[in-house]
Parts: sequence; C-alpha cells; structure tokens
Amino acid sequence: MSGKVTNVYFNRWFSTAYHYMNMIRDNPDGEQFRFYGTHPDINHMSLQACDHAETEPALRGTAYVDFALDFCRRHRIDLFVPRLNMLDISREIDRFEEIGTRVIACRDADLLEAIVEKDKFYESMAGEDIVTIPDYELAETPEQFRSAYTKLVSRGHRVCFKPTEAEGGMGFRIIDDQLDSFATLYGHVTLAMTFEQAYAALAGAETFPKLMVMEMLEGDEYSIDCLADAEGKLLAAVPRRKLAGRVYEMDAVPELMEIAERIAVKCRIPYVYNVQVKYGQGVPKLLEINPRMSGGLYLTCLTGVNMPYLAVQAGLGRPFEVPKPRYGIRASYVEQAILLADSEAKSGTTDSEIDVG
Repeated sequence: MSGKVTNVYFNRWFSTAYHYMNMIRDNPDGEQFRFYGTHPDINHMSLQACDHAETEPALRGTAYVDFALDFCRRHRIDLFVPRLNMLDISREIDRFEEIGTRVIACRDADLLEAIVEKDKFYESMAGEDIVTIPDYELAETPEQFRSAYTKLVSRGHRVCFKPTEAEGGMGFRIIDDQLDSFATLYGHVTLAMTFEQAYAALAGAETFPKLMVMEMLEGDEYSIDCLADAEGKLLAAVPRRKLAGRVYEMDAVPELMEIAERIAVKCRIPYVYNVQVKYGQGVPKLLEINPRMSGGLYLTCLTGVNMPYLAVQAGLGRPFEVPKPRYGIRASYVEQAILLADSEAKSGTTDSEIDVG
C-alpha cells in the first residue's frame, strides 16, 4: 500500500465504467484512489462512481486533446483512462507525460488507427496465420454495396454489414431476404432487413462512410478479455461466451487462448483490451479488437482477475501479481436502482461540475 491517493480520470465512457471505477476503488491492496470523470450528460451513470464530475464539451482532434490536457493539469491527474478520441490522445501522449499524467492507451498510433478502422486491421492480419479473417468486401457507393452482396451470396454466405469505424454494435445489420416486414411490426425489434431495404437506404447518397460487407457467422460468439503489461506482454486472457439471454460463460478454450497469445505477440497492445471472435463452420473468426476495457469486462472479472485494477497498477508502473482465473463459471446481471448525485445540493457547484465524494 503506497499511502498516496491516486487521481484517475475517465473521459466519456460507457455506463459500465461505473463498475470499473468501483473495482479499482475496492482493490485488495488498500490502495486509495480519487476518480474524476467527464461526459456530455452530467447525469450519466459512469459519473456516479466519480468523486468529481464535469460536463464534457463537444470537441474533436487537437481541441479535444487540449481540453483533456487542461483537465488533467487542473486536477493533478496521475492516470488518464481514455475512451473517447483515444487515437488523438495516443498521438499526443507525450504532452500528458510532460505534466506528470500517465495514460492507459496504446502508444503505437499507427496500430491503434488500424484497429479502429476494421478494414485496415483485417488487411494487416491477413496471411499472418494468427486468426482467420471472415470473407468480406468493402463498399462506399450503392453499386459497390450491391456488388459486394452479390459476390458474397455467390460464395454461399448469408450476409451482414457494418461501418468500418463503428464501435460495438453500432450500424450492424443482417440481410435477410426471407424477412416478413409486416410480421416484424408486431415482433421484437430486429437487426435484420432485406437487401432491397438496405440498398434503398444507401441509394439516397452517391457515397457513404465505408461499409464492411461480410459473411454472416452463425456459431458461438466470444469476447476474449486480455490483460497485458505496459509493453504489451500478455498476462491473462479470459474467453467469455454469450449464451441465451443475459447469461455468459467464462471458460478456458485452448484455441481461443492461442489466438489471444498470437495477437499479443503480433500487436503488443498494452494494459486491457478485448478480442471478439465468432465461429463459422467450426472455425473461430475475428470480428474486431477493442483496444480498451470491454463493456462486459465486469462479468469476466468474476473469474477472480480484477483487470481494471491490475491495468491501473501496470499504468502506474507498480509491481503486481496476476491470480489464476477461475474458469468454468456462468454469470449474468440485473438492473439496480441508484440515486443520482444532486448537483443543486452540493455547495459551490453547478450543473457542469459536481463533487460526489
């Protein structure tokens, strides 16, 4: 236990960052942390775990880096855990280190850019014998989309598509020409649409942000949450399989552990990241890599490996041991009611700045 309170900053994160901050706070070593957060929505769930929160402005590029740098300087941030604009921040990590702020992000901006743009990353992994890449085509015009769809169908695939720079499930759609459009009005919301519906939506523009048109993989989907040191050496990898509903299973799958190890050797991504694969014809194929804590990492950590806390220790250059994961467990989650911090009840604060610690 160091005795020093460490200031940690999370910028515009998912709501699950609420869990990650509390997992770092409730660490087994008794280390003391104070958490800072920013988000455009001052009532966002991620901020409820913060000791101090501020409204985040709508900025991009260097202007956003300048904002984050000023925030770190004003609050004497020891460790910055970025999500939004991670690539821009990675390109200017030296500016943060000059003011004494360490950053949990990949320093290799070229690699990070390739990971963010999925087509570039697929190209970099092709022929490397690291992980199988799904069959895909690229499209930026309506006619390229039609051609890509036709080619994939001729190869015997069902087809789906997604923007190359989308995060999570944003923009993902499945093409299903057997879809009953009338019946779907009375059923659950679906990601499926017919080819003609997709084409009609895209035909309204001469060009559009690049789409990756891919084979639809029908097998099990896994997220492999990975912990690495600051140099990208893999320390732990835990495959998490999505079952029915909200149930997940964490188990040691040898071929997935081997994929995680090969990716680690190839990419050297530091701290915490997530590899998503899905099976097709019995073969695990790469969907994407998220160079950050995944949305479901808090479930993976039920194996006994507190990846957020250990990543912080790695980022601060502190020694630590990684416990052996407890595999073969299933987990789920439920909603929980939480009272939001009341900005008006805090003296000396406004809607854009809240102390909740």
